[in-house]
Amino acid sequence: MKQAENHKSSYFIDLEHHFGAHNYHPLPVVLEKAEGIYMWDVEGKKYLDFLSAYSAVNQGHCHPRIVKALVNQASKLTLTSRAFHNNLLGEYEKYITQYFGYDKVLPMNTGVEGGETAIKLARRWGYAVKGIPENEAHILFVEGNFWGRTMAAISSSNDPSSYAGFGPYMPGFSLIPYNNLQALETALQANQNIAAFMFEPIQGEAGVVVPEDGYLKGVRNLCNKYNVLMIADEVQTGLCRTGKMLACDHENVKPDLLILGKALSGAILPVSAVLGSDQVMLTIKPGEHGSTYGGNPLACAVAMEALAVLKDEKLAENATEMGSIFRARMNALMAKSPLVTDVRGKGLLNAIVIKPFANGKTAYDVCLQLKENGLLAKQTHGDIIRFAPPLVINEAQIQTACDIIEQTVLSLQN
Repeated sequence: MKQAENHKSSYFIDLEHHFGAHNYHPLPVVLEKAEGIYMWDVEGKKYLDFLSAYSAVNQGHCHPRIVKALVNQASKLTLTSRAFHNNLLGEYEKYITQYFGYDKVLPMNTGVEGGETAIKLARRWGYAVKGIPENEAHILFVEGNFWGRTMAAISSSNDPSSYAGFGPYMPGFSLIPYNNLQALETALQANQNIAAFMFEPIQGEAGVVVPEDGYLKGVRNLCNKYNVLMIADEVQTGLCRTGKMLACDHENVKPDLLILGKALSGAILPVSAVLGSDQVMLTIKPGEHGSTYGGNPLACAVAMEALAVLKDEKLAENATEMGSIFRARMNALMAKSPLVTDVRGKGLLNAIVIKPFANGKTAYDVCLQLKENGLLAKQTHGDIIRFAPPLVINEAQIQTACDIIEQTVLSLQN
């Protein structure tokens, strides 16, 4: 019987291998159902989800309120394009701008489209407002950043697995070290044509790299000093993930351009947004930027409900409480096991660093064993395992997850 069940998973994995491009290396699990913090594979095995689709599932899988909003709107109107008005876009634009305290929003679909949009806005602002000579606008990024796989995104990356073999690259980009205010000021002093500094308040894909206290305020002050737009990529860190509505809220700073995505739809469909002031947002005129699906009625209905759920269910507060419990347990594990060399994170965006095993096993092998033990997580950059469960998780569930992680690591070190 067990062999027949495993054959079911193998069948779906083989389909992907034969008919899909080989641009991912997933864990060997085939999922078919999810609810709250749990997922089930095609054999019926139940798992704790500790990845949340890279922090897209903040509100929990298939949240009934968000699903209801989707179904209700899908039966009426899903897409008009921006060639016409629809009755939900303006309502959504009012809702989200008031929610985050900005003048305007430009709706898009994916997180990387949000990043592209922010860069275009920054360049246009640089020419129209700051007075940068045409075609000389410069965007500053940080090492270790990750915001997608488009040509612009990989052109700003220093990770060979992202950019190698895809050149030539986008001009007008440069990199400085993350969490280094002196490097930022040196770069801003050296180039008066810098239009914007774009960064993640906490680096997610790099392995949950949390900057020193004061870094965000320092960035804000330097951007003010040198008349440069501060662009916060909060696609992964935003929407209660780190224990605040936005990660920038930990230091009470407001970026000039805010990029949101992932959990903006409660993991129901792709929705992203760029928010900013009139001075920046109105530099782009009709016909100069857009998206067929951006701001579609279905996305608007879903995003408003997804945002309402975050506040109604106090998910930022829960992320703070559950994250503290999780890191305490992981620090206790680090004291027991030489395999865990670091614990870092904020709220429910956390990671542990795994020392290479004497027998050649890696963090990937830990993830494989976690899967066998009923918890799904994924390694990044070889030796780091990111843990980011849905924010609806409760204390009993977080303790169960920590038990699984502890038992797995301790069993593998022997």
